[in-house]
Amino acid sequence: MVSAAEQMAANTSWGALGKATDLRNRILFTLGLLIVYRLGTFIPVPGIDGTALREFMEQAQQGIGGVLTMFTGGALGRMGIFALGIMPYISASIIVQLLTSMVPQLEQLKKEGEQGRKKINQYTRYGTVLLALFQAYGLAVSLEAGNLVTDPGWFFRASCVITLVGGTMFLMWLGEQITARGVGNGISLIIYVGIIAEVPAALAQFFAQGRSGVLSPAIIVGVIVMVIAVLMFVVFMERALRKITIQYPRRQVGMKMTEAQQSHLPVKVNPSGVIPVIFASSLLLLPTTISTFSGSQTGPIMSTILAYFGPGQPLYLLFFAAMIVFFAYFYTFNVSFKPDDVADNLKNQNGFVPGIRPGKKTAEYLEYVVNRVLVLGSAYLALVSLLPEILRAQLALPFFFGGTSVLIVVSVAMDTIQQIQSHLLAHQYEGLIQKSQLRGRGGARKKGKRAPTRR
Repeated sequence: MVSAAEQMAANTSWGALGKATDLRNRILFTLGLLIVYRLGTFIPVPGIDGTALREFMEQAQQGIGGVLTMFTGGALGRMGIFALGIMPYISASIIVQLLTSMVPQLEQLKKEGEQGRKKINQYTRYGTVLLALFQAYGLAVSLEAGNLVTDPGWFFRASCVITLVGGTMFLMWLGEQITARGVGNGISLIIYVGIIAEVPAALAQFFAQGRSGVLSPAIIVGVIVMVIAVLMFVVFMERALRKITIQYPRRQVGMKMTEAQQSHLPVKVNPSGVIPVIFASSLLLLPTTISTFSGSQTGPIMSTILAYFGPGQPLYLLFFAAMIVFFAYFYTFNVSFKPDDVADNLKNQNGFVPGIRPGKKTAEYLEYVVNRVLVLGSAYLALVSLLPEILRAQLALPFFFGGTSVLIVVSVAMDTIQQIQSHLLAHQYEGLIQKSQLRGRGGARKKGKRAPTRR
């Protein structure tokens, strides 16, 4: 039987977007801040040799340079003020979330409501500054080692660090403003726009290689079909659920006796989203980024690490997959789905799984189910993430196909559309209620009864 909320959601119309003034203002506000972000990617860091940087990035585009340029929206390739992107904030957020589940003091802060959440956000900002300082200084030293600076020295390092850290903090502020006053998650939308902005140029280069004969038509058609198949597969897996039956017995609420109800507890096949892939990628890309810009100045230790753990190498792929699986389980059971907390909530609401005793037995059953579901979820994340690495190594594709980029693009697009639909539903709620009342009044008039006046 379809619920009233589902009927109202089915009656919502995208044509009402023009009438929803608040939603339209939110969308325009979001687009405006995203345009500001895109303009900032073209403002260069002071002291960079533009010609040398352009020649260097053309050589590094086939390797890790193309990946890093894609994730920073092209800012790293142009050494813009947003060259670090929003990755320091994401890394700090993940670290703080993981520490929240392990440190009792932080876990207590999380349970204090709004004030605790503000304190945790403040710690995340402090962590963002520390990570950005470390990454900016390493990037500045690497630029000097790669002879990509017009006037190397401490003055350049200081200006580079201040500019890059300031750019990252400004991006963090933009993301928070979009989340609060716009549509969608601001941080995710910034990454989404950065990836989408680089796709046309990458596709043009990809088809140019086909025209020049570097890639055969069969490979081009195969890659296009594979991209479409991966997109469909990601959408399917992101919407896949494992429903656990929950039974609520008859109970008395006030003077009313409620009947026994049956519901479902949805468990996503991938409860942790793209966080395991982002965290694993950020850990693996940091040493590669430094070595990319340092050029021939790479030390023997770094050279040995890159020889075995460089992009496309077997140990790199194995380590990447292992970290994705590890973070998928760790983040799910410590942040996104805690079986003990879910079991306690069900027990407090008098809900139970049929055939399972409430309390500890329910928590053990939920942990068993989620463990089995995560086998498929973590394998799906690892497969989608490793596929582009294998294709890039075997076919020398000029753009970063699949992996984290596809997961982020699909997830952010689905979440943003869902939020827009929620705003439309809230806007149309009053109109739909009025229509139902008008239909009710019409039926009352046919029966000779007058409907009460709505005040």
